[in-house]
Amino acid sequence: MLVKMSPSALKRTRWYEYGIRFVLGGLATVLAGALGARFGASVGGLFLALPAIFCASATLVESHERRSKEKAGLSGRRRGQQAAALDAAGAGLGSIGLVAFAVAFSVTAEASIIGAFALAIVAWAVVSVSAWWLRRKLRAVSRHPRAEHRVRSAGSRGSVP
Repeated sequence: MLVKMSPSALKRTRWYEYGIRFVLGGLATVLAGALGARFGASVGGLFLALPAIFCASATLVESHERRSKEKAGLSGRRRGQQAAALDAAGAGLGSIGLVAFAVAFSVTAEASIIGAFALAIVAWAVVSVSAWWLRRKLRAVSRHPRAEHRVRSAGSRGSVP
């Protein structure tokens, strides 16, 4: 599945889906604030690290993909699940980048706030993109031996590959 930006997706989004995102994102933020007030800023900050809109986003991504396949006369259930899984993987890798942002900012904030933000943004981008690239490379490598194994297995049964 290729990752790409599609501005036409804004037109396909129904008005109530924006409302769902807003409400669920707001509830996640309120929950993080309540946890922060009860258990301290460190705990609240951990929950703010979860993108507030992710819960609603994954559900809506799945429903959009499923609907688009069903319009074409196909079962879109599997495609919707794959799209939501890809969204979750991206959120997870972005969270790794968020840790890099936090570390870079906390180490450099005393010297210069503006410099700390600049360095933290660069750290986030480098770590997030590197994590995505590494994931793609590892998936490509892990797929290759299985295909090679099937060819060898077919050849060992006396058939010509």
